[in-house]
Amino acid sequence: MRFRAAALTVIVFAVAMAYVESAVVVYLQRALDITPGRLFPLRGPETVGDLAAIEVGREFATLVMLSGIGWLAGRSSLERLAWTAVAFGIWDVFYYLWLAVFLGWPNSPGTWDVLFLIPVPWAGPVWAPMVVSAALIGFGLAAAHRLRTGVALRAGAREIGLGLIGGLLVVLSFTIDAPRLMAGGLPGWFPWPLFAAGMVSAAYGAASVLRHGARQTTAT
Repeated sequence: MRFRAAALTVIVFAVAMAYVESAVVVYLQRALDITPGRLFPLRGPETVGDLAAIEVGREFATLVMLSGIGWLAGRSSLERLAWTAVAFGIWDVFYYLWLAVFLGWPNSPGTWDVLFLIPVPWAGPVWAPMVVSAALIGFGLAAAHRLRTGVALRAGAREIGLGLIGGLLVVLSFTIDAPRLMAGGLPGWFPWPLFAAGMVSAAYGAASVLRHGARQTTAT
């Protein structure tokens, strides 16, 4: 499969997957009588029953499907990871775009959302996951294109370390309020400096991998 065909396949799948996910959110909100945008305080088990466990399972299944399309599109472990990043980013962006079409929500990039539930609630303003998704799409497409055209990319210990540290900082910025949310509280100030530090670290690691491949090609 050529790069353009692979990219089109991944993008179409992710957009369609986002439609399904956003439609499920619409159904859940109407079934539970939740006004769009009124997500906090979180509802407890006594209100949602076993739907919370089902929702966690749905999120895990979504990750499996996005990873699956990445695995099918790629030809090596690094290329599969790149396509998975692209699929996740496209899915996340279009998830919010479809919700805007269906519900007129989110109202602005600063609107807070429950982003994830595994293993604890993740929360943050919508602009934050959009920044993450833009980085995943950009770096993912760049890496997949280089790999598909024969450029050798290799992630060393330094690049992997930067990526892991950056990812952990970003996750921490989303989950730092989890105890408060689980206790029925409202989200506080979003720790954007922590988020920014994580994004810079991860982006630097990804850019280093891409630069290393470019230097290898020039040398050969």
